[in-house]
Amino acid sequence: MTAPRTRAGSSAGDELDDLDVEEALALVRPVPTTPAHSPTASAPATPSAPGPGHRPHGGHAAATPWPRAREIAARAARATTRPEPVSVHLADALGKVLAAPLDALSDLPSFDTSAMDGWAVAGPGPWQVRESGVLAGHAPQETLTDGEAVPIATGARIPAGVTAVLRSEHGRTDTQGRLHATGETLHGQDIRPRGQECRSGDQLLPAGTLVTPAVLGLAAAAGYDTLAVVPRPRAEILVLGDELLTEGLPHDGLIRDALGPMLAPWLRALGAEVTAVRRLGDDAKALRRAITSSRADLIVTTGGTAGGPVDQVHPTLAALNAELLVDGVAVRPGHPMLLARVKDGRHLVGLPGNPLAAVSGLITLAEPLLRALAARPAPEPYALPLREPVAGHPHDTRLVPVTLRGNHAVPLRYNGPAMLRGIAAADALAVVPPGGSPQGAGAELLDLPWAAGGIGVCFT
Repeated sequence: MTAPRTRAGSSAGDELDDLDVEEALALVRPVPTTPAHSPTASAPATPSAPGPGHRPHGGHAAATPWPRAREIAARAARATTRPEPVSVHLADALGKVLAAPLDALSDLPSFDTSAMDGWAVAGPGPWQVRESGVLAGHAPQETLTDGEAVPIATGARIPAGVTAVLRSEHGRTDTQGRLHATGETLHGQDIRPRGQECRSGDQLLPAGTLVTPAVLGLAAAAGYDTLAVVPRPRAEILVLGDELLTEGLPHDGLIRDALGPMLAPWLRALGAEVTAVRRLGDDAKALRRAITSSRADLIVTTGGTAGGPVDQVHPTLAALNAELLVDGVAVRPGHPMLLARVKDGRHLVGLPGNPLAAVSGLITLAEPLLRALAARPAPEPYALPLREPVAGHPHDTRLVPVTLRGNHAVPLRYNGPAMLRGIAAADALAVVPPGGSPQGAGAELLDLPWAAGGIGVCFT
């Protein structure tokens, strides 16, 4: 379903607009020593407050505003080791981003072709029809002279001397086998001339274009066997918590792990290559070993970020001298999320353990970071009026699951931090400012990757 979209008046997307495709592609190109694209480019990506090991204890002063957290996550990718473009076969390019412009390798079409089934005719009619026809993929016959015609198939090469193609439904033959047009025949009609779509060397698509099925078709038509693309960032998932079951019904204080099955396909939909899903329980030593041994560009942990008795994430990051870029976000659900820069410029996103809070962390921190690493284009911000009022938090942004119905966003129930029932039925998340939004107010919407109707539906 497609709903009318308008730009949000004041959105986090606006704050991210300056992180465009060109800036993201700088990850795979040399970067000038002095950025000149944005007045904020020289600002430090790390908030001035928390250092390693710092944890906010529920105070709003320490929490990063939600729009700023997304901006920090997007810009964090600028400090990473820049991946080299890779050449992949067309079949493996879907969902990646072009690392170089797609230039035409030849004229398209590369010769004059018939646009319809019918007859290739020379000069004015009636025409004497040759017996053998011209098929696609076959060499054309001898030159036609005025008054001659030859049957021709769509896509076949036009023989020399042909002045037009007469469609099958626009011609008839008489008892002497001569062909007559049932209407006016114009010079050049239904002939696709060589180079009609492009000439050799023309730029078909710029670098930074997301490779969709249509892009694959264009590349194939233009003669490409491989494409230069930005490699997918690698992501590894570390599932924490001794209370989690991997199968069966909850029992004896144990609950099913909802995040393990959900995060891998969600991260793939955001453009990542998920290399592993590892279950560590509440084992600090195992967590430290997993972080230090990981080769992923992004490590995603679940739970243990709220400063409770089994918070293994903050102490482990402090012991590793990781740099906390975001330590708590003024958003509900999901405020105890975090973003850290670990060894070799790699990053870790710590998600809260509650399922919908973890989704909030994915949208807030993982999505902008992965988008920048993969050089994927930013989605266009849009807003729709709310069909019902939505209560707000006194100080924090709220992310509320909604469905799109016509020109409205309909808030869904079951939107508590531990609930997935609402998000499972949702098309998007509505961004509700502190204090709430009345009925009819325009709400900025964040499409879920499989509901946007784009490449995000591909989970491989």
